[in-house]
This record gives sequence, C-alpha cells and structure tokens, in this order.
Amino acid sequence: QVLLVESGGGSVQAGGSLTLSCVVSGYTYSLQWLGWFRQTPEKEREGVAGIYNRDGSTLYADSVKGRFTISLDNAKNTLYLQMNSLKSEDTAMYYCAADYRIGTFGLGADNYDYWGQGTQVTVSS
Repeated sequence: QVLLVESGGGSVQAGGSLTLSCVVSGYTYSLQWLGWFRQTPEKEREGVAGIYNRDGSTLYADSVKGRFTISLDNAKNTLYLQMNSLKSEDTAMYYCAADYRIGTFGLGADNYDYWGQGTQVTVSS
C-alpha cells in the first residue's frame, strides 16, 4: 500500500510564493516518477511537474517553467513543489502522484498509479 499526503496549500496574492509538500509512505523501492498535478472544476487534470526517482531528472509544464521547482528529499520521503511568481491562473487543487511503471515518461495522469487527496491553492489578483 502506498500513501501520499499533501500539505502546504493556502491563499496568496499574485506574485507571491508557496511550497507544497507530499509525504510518500509505503513501498517506495520501485518508484519511478513522482509528479504534481492540478485541477479546477473547469479543466481536466493537468501535469505540472515531475521528477524521476532514479536520477532526479525533472519535467515541467510550459505554463510553470521558470516559476515552479520540483524536488525530492529521499531521506524524508517527501516531494516538494516550490511555487514562485504565482498567478491567478495557478489557482487549483494540487495533487501529488506516484508512478511505478517502468518505461513511462511525461506528465500524463494515466501514467500514475497512486494519488494524494489534494491541497487547494488560491491566488488572488
């Protein structure tokens, strides 16, 4: 059983920063990718950033490149998303997710096997 628990969401003004955390527990030995996704009632779930557990390679959606940074602390089994220069369009429920399938790549939600419960981020302009 794998459990992911997000925290760190909240309300912030445009231009501000937030850091999301996701604690991963359970069987993590064969974990391939960890990712952050977001969703609003109007849009489908969107991949924001991903990190490859084996070598730390990262992927970002174009909409967040240069503003968001994904990182992984293996000692703490914790995934982070540092979000800077936040915009109103970043408002969404943010989810962390884990991918255990060998050979997958990218930020497609279908690649990911386990999901957290989500944490809300609201950016006011």
